[in-house]
Amino acid sequence: MSEPMTLRARVAAPIKDVRHALTDPDALRTWLAEHAEVDLPHRYEFWGRYTPEGDAPHQRLLHADDHTLRFSWLLDGEDTTTEIRLDEETADSTIVTLSQTHFDFQDVITGASIRGVLQTFWALAIANLVDYVEGRQLTTKVDFTSPEFREEILIAAPVDVVYDSLISSEKASEWFGYPIDIEPFVGGRFAMGGFDNNPQPAKILELDPDHKMSIDWGPSGVTTWELEDSGGQTRLTFVQSGFDTDNPPYAAWTGSLSGIAELRRYHELTDWRPIWLPDDTAGSTQEVTATS
Repeated sequence: MSEPMTLRARVAAPIKDVRHALTDPDALRTWLAEHAEVDLPHRYEFWGRYTPEGDAPHQRLLHADDHTLRFSWLLDGEDTTTEIRLDEETADSTIVTLSQTHFDFQDVITGASIRGVLQTFWALAIANLVDYVEGRQLTTKVDFTSPEFREEILIAAPVDVVYDSLISSEKASEWFGYPIDIEPFVGGRFAMGGFDNNPQPAKILELDPDHKMSIDWGPSGVTTWELEDSGGQTRLTFVQSGFDTDNPPYAAWTGSLSGIAELRRYHELTDWRPIWLPDDTAGSTQEVTATS
């Protein structure tokens, strides 16, 4: 079996606040799941439409202390293991490390198992955990019971500034946390990982400066970004369409939403820095959103 997938993120909050958000059922129902029940050290469960195979709780608590939560999670007939560890960086900063077993990137590509969503599911969840603890607006969670992929957010920055961050290779790579090469014209390439590392880049279908960009990702469908001025801010509507509705690309959509969470922070925080930290043992966590 391959090494567990690992994500690391920084939260600008004391460790006790982060632990409360991880273990309080009301908090979990806000940033993680539709339903949640916690009774440490015996029970840690979450389920509902925002959880893969969320028809019922499929978690079993294995360990809980002041710094660590570990639980098994039955997905697609396999018992996977999730561990969340909290480490104090400073009195007002906490490092969250999440490891997840039974993740295979081939499942992202083929959609053969719901376990293919695990990396981006946790990326979006951690992004929302960070914003919840820091008192910021949360990003919409993915409804795993619906094939409709649409999100609308308000970004406290002018339209031209947000648009530039979408079509600039340098800026998109910065806020997305992964190398992106972009040819900003209709028919141009949009390459996750860069032109040299992506032999099958996406293609830009539409480009209306300061208003709209559409990108064709092949089997994952077409993503469309529409921007509209809203009193000096930007109303961004993000839609994914044109995919096989019998096998929706939930992994790609969840990754896109975790990227949008970082896009909003990128424009709204004067002292912005990525929440994601590299993990030397399991590759870079900056790849977590790169499946759209």
